[in-house]
Formats: sequence, structure tokens, C-alpha cells
Amino acid sequence: MAECGAQGEVTQRRPSVKEAPDGELTECPTEERQQKDRDEHEALVLWKKPVQTLYYFTLELLVTLNSWISRLWRQRQTALGLLILLIFFVTAYRVEGAHQKYVRYMETKTLWCAYWVGLGILSSVGLGTGLHTFLLYLGPHIASVTLAAYECGSVDFPEPPYPDQIVCPASGSDAEQVSMEAAGAAALQGTVSLWTIVSKVRLEACMWGAGTAIGELPPYFMARAARLSGADPDDEDYQRFEEMLDQAESEQDFATRAKVAVQKLIQKVGFFGILACASIPNPLFDLAGITCGHFLVPFWTFFGATLIGKAVIKMHIQKLFVIVTFSKHIVEQMISLIGAVPLLGAALQKPFREYLEAQKAKLHHHTGEGIPTEENWLSWLFEKVVVIMVCFFVCSIVNSMAQSHAKRRRQEKRSGSKAE
Repeated sequence: MAECGAQGEVTQRRPSVKEAPDGELTECPTEERQQKDRDEHEALVLWKKPVQTLYYFTLELLVTLNSWISRLWRQRQTALGLLILLIFFVTAYRVEGAHQKYVRYMETKTLWCAYWVGLGILSSVGLGTGLHTFLLYLGPHIASVTLAAYECGSVDFPEPPYPDQIVCPASGSDAEQVSMEAAGAAALQGTVSLWTIVSKVRLEACMWGAGTAIGELPPYFMARAARLSGADPDDEDYQRFEEMLDQAESEQDFATRAKVAVQKLIQKVGFFGILACASIPNPLFDLAGITCGHFLVPFWTFFGATLIGKAVIKMHIQKLFVIVTFSKHIVEQMISLIGAVPLLGAALQKPFREYLEAQKAKLHHHTGEGIPTEENWLSWLFEKVVVIMVCFFVCSIVNSMAQSHAKRRRQEKRSGSKAE
């Protein structure tokens, strides 16, 4: 813990000084109080104080719901219009008629888009661990569609079961299937182009990119509100951002200087600076929302550039990379190269080749037929890791809301004591 200062000097952040009997300066009460608040803040988590954390979380949830209800009441005309529109959609969904096929189609597409938008939002927050959902969901989905397109010679996968399960289109008879396979890979690749696969996965990729752009909005609004009100929000990223602005350039490391350069580019260039930073896989874009909010960049300038960069430009770059990487001839070359590894090559090549052949066999089964469901330890482990991360993400939300309520109680208590 820092001390007030030597020789009777007191810094601006430590206005209170307490003198000991021997004449030496002791630590500031303000600094002690801040340290105590920080310790209580860090200790209020589920694995240390589960009962108190859940209690504070419940109270904060009630406060949040009350705030939302108040805002909804102030916007009651808009809420009434949305309620009427919702009643109309529910009626159209329930009433039988010729319109039902369009309703079912819209329902399927809406849920599919919402799924990928949600994954994009989770990617921005990192599931509480900084993990990117592109590596968990979107990348494997694009890879599976790419492998299936080259194997089937088409992207006209029947719906259903696609996208839950990819099945090659029926070819009329088994004899025709055999003759098509005997025609060779060249004939298959002639019917499937790179842009055909890009078009097939464009909806999922763009929705995921739009979700990542939406995930940048909470830091933007938080920093904007803090700048306009002059308050100091209890947010680690915002505190790091202010420390970077106050830190001398000579004391900054390479990563900090790179982030500051991105922030200066966004501040000076505006729309096109944000677009350039959002259009490439950029790990330095994590503080972009805080930067734009702190410097009061207009909302549509920030969100429009971020949406175009992430959902259109960046997603096409990532799609092309995955599609090219998992093209049929490249995958076969990779398996051949694995087999060329001395001593361990054959042992490593066998499971990859068996897995690839099993996936190809699944693509050619007929709808309604049973599919071999051999348990794969890798898929089992992947599912458990995802479940653990989701649980950790939920726990981090509970902890954050409980800590916010504890901070509110401390502020209210101190405001009441000052008023007395």
C-alpha cells in the first residue's frame, strides 16, 4: 500500500494525513478505505461468499428490472405498438392456413440467425475467458460445409436435415452414385467453386459478424456515459484505458504503444479509421468501444463502421481462409504430409484418415437411415469444455452484478453519512 509521502508532502489523490505519536506520517485513511473496498470487492464471489453473493445478485437483479420497467413505462406508446405487433405475429403463428409455410420458414431463419448473432455477442465478451466462438462454432461449421461440398459435388443439401446435419443430395440410384464417384475428384470439383461455398455460408458468417459488432456496444455506452457525467465506472477495462492515456510514452511497452496507436487512428480518422481497424482480425480492437465512447464519437459512426468492417469485410477474409484451408486437395495433402513424419507418421495418419472416411460415409447415407454414432473422446471433451465455459460465464455475470450492488450500497451509505 502506498504511503502519503515523505517530509510532510501529500499527493492530490491522498488528501488525508494521519500523524503517529513519534511524528512519522502514517498511511492515508482514504487509501486504506480504497484498499478495503477493493478487497471486499474481490472477495464477493460465489466460491468465497456464495450466500451473500447470491443475495446481492438478487437485489441487483430486482433493481435492474425496476429500472427497465420504469424506462418501459416512459416509452409506453412504443411498447404498446410492439405489443400489438407481437400479438399479430402470435395470431398468424397459431391460426392454420396457407400462410403457415411462410411462417415456418421465417421462424426457422429467424432462430438460425439469432443463434449465430448470439454466438457473435458471446465472442465479444469471450465467455468470460477470452475465448473466441469462431474457433468453437463458426470455423468448424464452414469447414464441414466445405468438405461436404467437395465430397457431394453440390451445396444443395436438403433442408431438413441441413443445417443440423449435412446429407448429400439424392442422385436417383446407387448405380448413378457409384458412377459419379468413379468419375474422379476433377469432375466433382468442377461443379463446386470457391464462391459457391462462400455463398452457402454467407448468412451464418454475416450474422456472427453482426453479433461481434453488437458486443462492442456496452463498452461504448459505458465510456460515453462516464465521460458525459464525469463519474468513475467500476470497470477494469476502462481503468486500464485511462491509465494508458495518463502513462508517459517512454514507460509504455510495445503492446500498449500499439493500442494507443489504434486509439489515435480511430480518434483522428473517424469512420474510416474504425472501419480499417474492424476489417482485419485485430486483437487490438478490444478497447475500440471504450475509445469511441470516451471521445464521444457519434453512435452511427462507430456502430456503422464496426458493423460493415466485422460483418462484411472481415468475415469474408475469415471465410476464404477456412474454405481454402479445408479444400479437398489441401486436406488430402495434409494427411499425406502427416504420414511422412518419421517413426510416428503412420500411427498419426491412421486416425485422421479413418475420421475423414467416416465423415464422408455419413454424407452419403439416406434420410431416415440410422447413422453410426460412435462416441468420440475428442467431441465428448469439447462438449464438456463448452459447458464449463458457459457455467463460468454465468458465474461471472452473477459475481459482477453482486459486486455492483455492493458498490451501490457503499456509495449510498457514505452519501447518507456526509448528509448527516
